[in-house]
Amino acid sequence: KVYAGDVIYGTNNEFGFDYLRDNMSTDLSEYVQRELHYAIIDEVDSILIDEARTPLIISGKLAQPAETYRQFFKLAKQLEGKHKEYNKKKKLLDEVDYEEDEHDCDYVIDEKQKNVILTERGILKAQKLLNLDDLFSAEHPEYAHHMIIALKAKEIYRRDIEYVIRPNERGELEAVIVDEFTGRLMFGRRYSDGLHQAIEAKEGVKIQDETQTLATITLQNYFRLYRKLGGMTGTAVTEEAEFGKIYKLPVVVIPTNRVVVRQDHPDMIYKNVKAKFNAVADEIAVMHETGRPVLVGTVSIEKSERLGDILKRRGIPHSVLNAKNHEKEAEIIAQAGRYGGVTIATNMAGRGTDILLGGNPEFLMKRQLRQMGEDPDLADPELVNKILAEMKTQVEEESAKVCAAGGLHVIGTERHESRRIDNQLRGRAGRQGDSGSSRFYLSLEDDLMRMFGGDRVSKVMEMLNVDENEPIESGMVSKAIENAQKKVEMYHFGVRKNILEYDEVMNFQRKIIYEQRRKILEGDNLRPTVVEMIDRVTKDMLGRYVQQGMPEEEWDLVGLHTELAATIPLLASLDVNELRLPFEGLDVFVKDQARNAYDAREAILGEDMLRNLERNVILRVIDQKWIDHLHEMDALREGIGLRAYGQKDPLIEYKREGRQLFEEMMTNIRTEVVTTLFHLQVSYEMPQMPMMPQMPQMPMMSEADLMPQQLGLDQIPPEILAQLMAEVQLSNPELFENGQLKEGISFMVEAMPPGMEPGMESGMEPAGDGQGSFFEIQVPADGAQMPEVVYEDLSEQLEAPADAEFAEGLVEAELAESPAEADIQPDAETVSSVITAPELSNSVAPAESEEPAEASDANPEVLNVAEGIGSEANDSEPSGLKPYGS
Repeated sequence: KVYAGDVIYGTNNEFGFDYLRDNMSTDLSEYVQRELHYAIIDEVDSILIDEARTPLIISGKLAQPAETYRQFFKLAKQLEGKHKEYNKKKKLLDEVDYEEDEHDCDYVIDEKQKNVILTERGILKAQKLLNLDDLFSAEHPEYAHHMIIALKAKEIYRRDIEYVIRPNERGELEAVIVDEFTGRLMFGRRYSDGLHQAIEAKEGVKIQDETQTLATITLQNYFRLYRKLGGMTGTAVTEEAEFGKIYKLPVVVIPTNRVVVRQDHPDMIYKNVKAKFNAVADEIAVMHETGRPVLVGTVSIEKSERLGDILKRRGIPHSVLNAKNHEKEAEIIAQAGRYGGVTIATNMAGRGTDILLGGNPEFLMKRQLRQMGEDPDLADPELVNKILAEMKTQVEEESAKVCAAGGLHVIGTERHESRRIDNQLRGRAGRQGDSGSSRFYLSLEDDLMRMFGGDRVSKVMEMLNVDENEPIESGMVSKAIENAQKKVEMYHFGVRKNILEYDEVMNFQRKIIYEQRRKILEGDNLRPTVVEMIDRVTKDMLGRYVQQGMPEEEWDLVGLHTELAATIPLLASLDVNELRLPFEGLDVFVKDQARNAYDAREAILGEDMLRNLERNVILRVIDQKWIDHLHEMDALREGIGLRAYGQKDPLIEYKREGRQLFEEMMTNIRTEVVTTLFHLQVSYEMPQMPMMPQMPQMPMMSEADLMPQQLGLDQIPPEILAQLMAEVQLSNPELFENGQLKEGISFMVEAMPPGMEPGMESGMEPAGDGQGSFFEIQVPADGAQMPEVVYEDLSEQLEAPADAEFAEGLVEAELAESPAEADIQPDAETVSSVITAPELSNSVAPAESEEPAEASDANPEVLNVAEGIGSEANDSEPSGLKPYGS
């Protein structure tokens, strides 16, 4: 209903997840989004730049023992690390320094890249502790992966900075990510690739199941799907180049409504963090005495609490706003502009926060009502208006005092990697022409200074012999810091651009899949699609055993016959000698035989039923193969950087191998769809007639035992008899020609799948190690309740015995003394079924990255369909079979 409107308001994440859900649907009625015409994005730099590296992922649970993560973290604690030392000019390790690191530590911590690198000493030590010969062996690649993420959890991801530990709704402690740009908790979002589980092992909380990606898209690629794109923000100028190159969007600066009178003072730089925080506390005390409200911005929860402790010891009243007490955000922000107020906050008080000088009259009114025991939503309107008028008068008087004192003063305790975040913090003061000021306090121990630009400033302080409590304040130093920020911004721009280039490969494949998948849902008749798949499968099969130009005596006709019989059981009756034809004739012969076999399947199942089965089977196979493809592409991308050591461009190699994987997936989709459709096995279940005694089941009999007097043709409905005899004629023409089955025929005639034993009921698992994959559909006579389609996962058997062995299928006959049977032609409109693909019997229902999805028998996902899948689209909706996800 929401998407039916011409203008839809929503969050970027919800729009993105709806797009993914739509393309996992198995029925057109489940689609919610309309065409993507025009998107207008608020705080556009936050969404398209800061969040550009964060993909939206719908995932399903993936079993991985929790103990594995605990064991590897225990191992990580036994290894010794060392922070990467940067050469002051090149910002790279000297060769000598690296060799020293190889012997001095087990791993090197690279904070800039947020990575951990095992040294030779560390590898040997880990192998000894794990009792392994090779940590990076191909047989167990997960060992090295678990080792690296355990070390990252230990060294790179820090509590109260990158994440917090807090109780969930069930009272269980959990690790919740803190947004590095807004300082807010990101409920429902988790680190991927087992990293979140490694953090949970580190903190000793319950380890959640690892997940497998079912569908994913980045916000970059999602919003680029819109025909037109626009947005607004107060801090886009610094990223003008990126908006132009990535999104083809120009940046236009609009003048402010009122002149900005805020004073931005130069930065104050100290030698260490301790001296910096003492200086911040001193300035807060001065401002507090004059009555000016102060907003202090910190980069992490830890540092906000540290500064709060200093102010507490000095007796300065204050409020702390961070992700741990986010529920008090409205109250704290409403009071932040009051006379003499002091507020310490993380980035939560930055973007989008409006601090009113003198306070917020509406909030003060509600607080007054609560103190009087009144509910603000239910209180008498006259009382509400009276108190609101009083609060407005109070706020106006207090606002005048604050403005006279100089307005809101903003203090930044550290520069962020992006100038935009700093500008957002500064922008809390001096809004709408109000007076105000800002100043940043820095130290050489800050992350930005330490990693990207503190060397030059440190040299200046050493030359001047500056005391640690003595700051440097100069425009030159502030300019040097700004240049360091520009370097960081360019570095992150390069990272985002690189990510986009890699993601373009998946984005191209995703578009093909989603477009073709929708055509399948819209198509009323998928027979041409399936026939094209059959042609492609037989052509690929022919190419594996017979090649044009190769001497015929070198052809592997036996291998061709075996695979044909395994894929299309009805062709098992072919003699190998029938395949001894010229190449062109053999190609046509095999294709015609496969098409004829499919015609026979349609005669047995009925056209309507087979059309619905085709749609369900194709979607089911496509979804699973796409999930597998996503996993393979992730694995490819993870190790593709190593190609650079072989003097190859990793991006080009990724594109080349990604295309190969895509084409292999397409081939697998066609093969499995064709195999599944030819292994559908149908039996007809007769209804029990009222007041009639049930006759005992007849024993299993061979064809030689079937005599005309046991089962006459007049006892079988003509429609069923015609269908059964058509299949018998195709699968075993000798029996049909010699008249053995003309006088008497069983109620069900079909060669049993490999592995079925005499006496077994159809649909039961075979005895021993029998294999095979097939569907069994139970179709009742008129008036009977339709049972569910039963899928037996007999795993990977697709091979059938050759020739005569296959033809000697057993025939089961069930007799009942009843009036003439009704017409029991299968009717797709009466069938309610759940179709599952062979490899998914043990899969887990998908869940979104933010919340669990509905339980399902399937892992709905996306499909990869370039060639061989597609049909004419129309507006009709599929009927008959329920989608497998129902």
